[in-house]
Amino acid sequence: MDVATLSGGLDTIWVVLTAAMILLMEGGFALLEAGFVRQKNAVSIIMKVFVDIAFGALVFYFFGFALMYGKDMSGIIGSSGFMMGGDLTHINLTISHDTYWLFQCAFVIAVISIVSGAVAERMNFHAYILYTIAMTGIIYPIAGHWVWSVGGWLGKLGMIDFAGSAVIHALGGFSALAAAIIVGPRIGKFGPDGTANIVPPSNLPLASVGAFILWFGWFGFNSGSTLSATNGSIGHIAVTTMLAAASGSATCILFTMLRYRKSDPPMVINGALAGLVGITAGCAFVSDGAAILIGAVCGIAMVFATEFLESKRIDDPVGAFAVHGVSGSLGTLAVGLFAKPELTKGIGQEYSGLFYGGGFSLLGVQALGLVVVCIWGFALTWIAFKTIKLFVPVRVSRDEELVGLDVGIHGVPAYSQEHDFIELNQLGSIPSKESR
Repeated sequence: MDVATLSGGLDTIWVVLTAAMILLMEGGFALLEAGFVRQKNAVSIIMKVFVDIAFGALVFYFFGFALMYGKDMSGIIGSSGFMMGGDLTHINLTISHDTYWLFQCAFVIAVISIVSGAVAERMNFHAYILYTIAMTGIIYPIAGHWVWSVGGWLGKLGMIDFAGSAVIHALGGFSALAAAIIVGPRIGKFGPDGTANIVPPSNLPLASVGAFILWFGWFGFNSGSTLSATNGSIGHIAVTTMLAAASGSATCILFTMLRYRKSDPPMVINGALAGLVGITAGCAFVSDGAAILIGAVCGIAMVFATEFLESKRIDDPVGAFAVHGVSGSLGTLAVGLFAKPELTKGIGQEYSGLFYGGGFSLLGVQALGLVVVCIWGFALTWIAFKTIKLFVPVRVSRDEELVGLDVGIHGVPAYSQEHDFIELNQLGSIPSKESR
């Protein structure tokens, strides 16, 4: 066996394993969101995650991948690769196109999972399926083509987004913001005078485990984006990822102690995630110290963003916009500040951030790309929801929301006892033996 064949085999194993790590993050999303919402809506969160994986994978296979990575048309959209067929020779990698698709499929599933948390506890399940198709088949793939594909116009300008602070997280976060605004706040979240009422999480230990799983999967998210098992930057990427997450969480522990006189557990959980989101764009290109600073800034910004949304009566139960939209934006801009030229050599050209003598050139490109991607995600989500609303309601009925989506929509509670089953059966939520 020659060296090239061995290297290609190692790269394939590496990419498949890291893709599996990213897919495991869906378990993290499920536990995190189920822990943050009320007990009566835990099953609905799990069902949305299954929609993310099942519909997301199929839609991305049939046409999402083609629009994202197919042969370029004017820097805007791909035109080949539908059902993995057609001309994909421009994707020049040491791994097969099937392997590459699997890794990218894990990414697209993560994007839609960001939005699911922002509309938790009140979105119609049918409408969510339709939006999942729109996000995984059109909204995300086209934005991704602009930045990551061969010939994408933002990529040609020099935009750097190593593993997706902009393409995945800022896009997902601003899409989540649009969705939360259109669906509206949960019943009772805000009082008549606009003050926000506390809706206690149902299970913070569960949410914490979800965050730990996401933290673990993020090493696949970032390090796996090398697409090569022999890439010398894997270790550095893993270190910056770890430091940013730790910094985000530690900063939130101290900051909330000062601000609220108590360390706020949901904020601390989201602080770690904010650090992870923020480092995703530049994990391969910034120093360890910069990673710590990025994590800290993202953690504090997440707290303020959460408070800002509540002041505007926008209900985001899990902090999707604050974590992903805000931190993804800051992380994308941070590349324009902290990119070290010696660390960017691996992408074919040396780029220097503002603090390393590069002037405002890279920062300007990063800002342009960020604005375009965020506007695209927000606007297309707004259009998608308004279009879906013509066919099915985007929000559940008042009665369904009050009783909980688990029983109201899916006909089963998350934590049932024998007497619960009898009561539900009498209400007709569970089919009788004769009707099965």
